[in-house]
Amino acid sequence: MNKKKKKKKIESPPSSLSSSHGYHILTMDASNLDLQNVGPRLNDEEVDGFRCSVDELVMKVDKLEQRVNEVEKFYLNTSIKQPSTSKNTSSGKHKDKDKHVPGFKKLQQEASRRESAAAKRMQELMRHFGTILRQSTQHKWAWPFMQPVDVEGLGLHDYYEIIDRPMDLSTIKNQMEATDGAGYKHVREIWADVRLVFKNAMKYNDEKSDVHLMAKTLLEKFEEKWLQLLPKVNEEEKRREEEEAEAQLNMQLAQEASHAKITRDLCNELYEVDTHVEELREMVARRCRKISIEEKRNLGIALTKLSPDDLSKALEIVAQNNPLFPASVEEVELDIDAQSELTLWRLKFFVKDALEVQGKSSSKGDNSNSANLAATNPNNSAASKRKKEICDALVKKARKRNKKPSK
Repeated sequence: MNKKKKKKKIESPPSSLSSSHGYHILTMDASNLDLQNVGPRLNDEEVDGFRCSVDELVMKVDKLEQRVNEVEKFYLNTSIKQPSTSKNTSSGKHKDKDKHVPGFKKLQQEASRRESAAAKRMQELMRHFGTILRQSTQHKWAWPFMQPVDVEGLGLHDYYEIIDRPMDLSTIKNQMEATDGAGYKHVREIWADVRLVFKNAMKYNDEKSDVHLMAKTLLEKFEEKWLQLLPKVNEEEKRREEEEAEAQLNMQLAQEASHAKITRDLCNELYEVDTHVEELREMVARRCRKISIEEKRNLGIALTKLSPDDLSKALEIVAQNNPLFPASVEEVELDIDAQSELTLWRLKFFVKDALEVQGKSSSKGDNSNSANLAATNPNNSAASKRKKEICDALVKKARKRNKKPSK
């Protein structure tokens, strides 16, 4: 016999809001709560009060759902990024998680101090580079490269066809001294522009020309001086890289800590909503009249008319108020009289809605196709057999009640 798969918990009239992190919120659908027909003990004012409570819960659940989705999105993005990190980085990250995680405000303050310190160190490197540049400009062969090339005055009509980005030493000096934020941010930017000055001259002028020879000589001397400064540049770049990596890790840890707190708060709020819903259900049930014997009998008959899926959902409703009820076993005996009033009312509403939907579906379906599908689908056969066993148990229970002598 094929085992029937465990069904997902479905409530009626309550609906369920679920997330992949295990949150389960039970909310009541005010449109399905036929409070006017549950008994004479509820007046219009009380009904309106219950409806308002339900509407407030629905609004609160909608807001909670948005927050749950945001948390899910964060953890989903985090899980996608993690596989790209190396094992060593991952192990180091777990060690860092053990230390105190600073808040966002403190991280911003640290970032500001870090950037300020890095800017000062870079200014010091630029000052050293300025010395190298000054030595280059003081060379006796530096004069052709001090000012922008006079393209029109020298009649160099093809200059811009050969040279993509003209550069000269005075332009570099002015940009190094700029205070409006348009200056160089890194010493390598200055180094690249100085090299461009001499490379342009060597590219445009013939190898045998004086300008080409002068540019080549100055470039060689400049590169020698640059190699002396390069170790300090590399050291600063490595330091910046490490600081940025640590800052990024701290920010990620802070985000994870923040979302962990949000998750805990959400769990507490979801639990409060769950509790409020249960209290509201009990309040409604206490104010409702009790299900009559005739209604219980009709409910038992109606249960036998449910589809296998709907019958499993009905049994889940019973199991929610009675954790010991074996809703997922192959054979189960359901005692209608032993159920609480709340469970009976929920079953009544659920069965009513399910049979209405089932009736509409069956009127559109083809009975012969349904018979063929049941004959060829072993899962449907197993479900139908289970339904028959449950129905037989209900009938057996009803017969026992009928045989009891009246007192």
